[in-house]
Amino acid sequence: MNFTRWSARLPGTQRRAATRADRNAPAAPAAATPATGSVPAARAGSGPLSAPDGPVATLDGLSVHDVLGQVPALVAVVHGPDHRIAYVNDAYAALFGPRTPGAPAREALTELEELGLLALMDQVLRSGKPRTVKSRRVSTTPDTPADPDGTTTRPRHGYYTFTCTPLRVGVPGGGPPQPGVLIFAADVTDQVEAAERLRTSERRQREAAVTLQRSLLPQELEQPDDLRVAATYQPGGQDTAVGGDWYDVITLGAGRTALVIGDVMGRGVRAAAVMGQLRTAVRAYARLDLPPHEVLQLLDGLAAEIDATQIATCVYAVHDPNEGRLVYASAGHLPILVRDPEGTVHRAAEPTGPPLGTGGWLHTSGSVPLGPGCSAVLYTDGLVERRDEDIDDGVAALERAFAGATGTPQVMCDRLIRALGITEEHDDDVAVLVLQHPARTGHDAELFHNAALELLGGVEAAPRARAFASGVLASWRFPPDLRDLGVLAASELVANSLQHGTPPMKLRLRRTDRRLIIEVTDGDDHLPRRRRAEPADEAGRGISIIATIASSWGSRRTPGGGKAVWCEFALPTKHAHV
Repeated sequence: MNFTRWSARLPGTQRRAATRADRNAPAAPAAATPATGSVPAARAGSGPLSAPDGPVATLDGLSVHDVLGQVPALVAVVHGPDHRIAYVNDAYAALFGPRTPGAPAREALTELEELGLLALMDQVLRSGKPRTVKSRRVSTTPDTPADPDGTTTRPRHGYYTFTCTPLRVGVPGGGPPQPGVLIFAADVTDQVEAAERLRTSERRQREAAVTLQRSLLPQELEQPDDLRVAATYQPGGQDTAVGGDWYDVITLGAGRTALVIGDVMGRGVRAAAVMGQLRTAVRAYARLDLPPHEVLQLLDGLAAEIDATQIATCVYAVHDPNEGRLVYASAGHLPILVRDPEGTVHRAAEPTGPPLGTGGWLHTSGSVPLGPGCSAVLYTDGLVERRDEDIDDGVAALERAFAGATGTPQVMCDRLIRALGITEEHDDDVAVLVLQHPARTGHDAELFHNAALELLGGVEAAPRARAFASGVLASWRFPPDLRDLGVLAASELVANSLQHGTPPMKLRLRRTDRRLIIEVTDGDDHLPRRRRAEPADEAGRGISIIATIASSWGSRRTPGGGKAVWCEFALPTKHAHV
């Protein structure tokens, strides 16, 4: 861009006089060569250009000074190494005030120095290449009062994108052109404010989704007797819409615990809402004490009804301290990691099925050992998935971190988050659930006991059960009133099994630091229910008696057929820490 022709005549008096003379001069003959820069009239069609009916408008009579003076953008021209002012247009003068030609920019264009543009203009002079800075905030105080009474002035704020372009600037008197810079500033206030409103709206939506997400997650995890558990949830970075990750811990009774983790595909409030519905459904199905694969089967149908366009992955696992195993089923979720007492980490093997909501799949359950001294971690893909890595590499990295993680479950959660490089700017939600089955020794071990008796049936089964329960409870130093209740409960459960069940039968007593558990198993899969016995009925009162004297009771089907009926007694504090 070369401004030599017109800039040599600044400030413009001679130029305007010449322009007026050109406008009053006679028109050129029709046969003369058209002037450079003429603009033909608009035409229709694609035929040859026809001669105009009237005079053709040209730009010859317009000076660049006149054109830039009417441009709404800010325009300034400077020249020389100290960027002396050659020209500012009316829009620039209206915003920043008039400027004296010939003054150096550092003194006369202080607004450019405040915006950090002088260094940029130096780069433009040296490199001969244009430079642009976007959306710089400009604050000015108008020269005229803002209020009608003239008492106060208010600052004006706006955002401008500045482009500095190199050019050659002529000097008065016909000297050689000097290198200069054209500063062009476009007002982008509306765009910036619209973008800020959009960011504010997105931020509020994200905050609402995060609030909904956190409110739907457990506010405080249930703490089972035999397990230590902790979980953590971290939403994605500020520019990431929150997802549908969730976890839960559900005590099932008889010392058994369900552990759940899942991830709803998608982002925002909708994903969080679907997550909340699935979590509520999991807790309801868990109360039925179904095997893990049956729980997932029910969830699969429900997920399709909630929203057929969204799918979810989930792991549902149940820990039974009597079996020392973790029985689980997975719907498209990442494998559970289990660390044995020697520190070796194992991935829980198949079976796994497709995500929830896909339908047409029969889920199955698997199991992995989880005895005393073992730990396990359940997690969502945000912990191990990276855009530039295979997800198996992420799971392998988690295995290495889990093998060396020590401390309480909460400490282990935090260490795994750090070891996998999860920060506040991470681009995905992360949920982690850690559980430990501690190996108890010393006084702690004295609070946990197990005793079992095989019952072959017959008329001697009930007396044997009562005698066995009485002796065990006495050895556990229970007070007489609690011992009597335990013996009565064991007698009623065994009597119920003898009448309605089939061999083999087993009576199991278990004491934890907080409760006494009595359980009877048999080979019949018909589950008992509580009913009102009529005065003339000779049976039907056993379960009602159990429900009356025990803190809680329940029943479930056992793998391979059969059932288990159990009841619990909460231990008074003075007996819970004998």
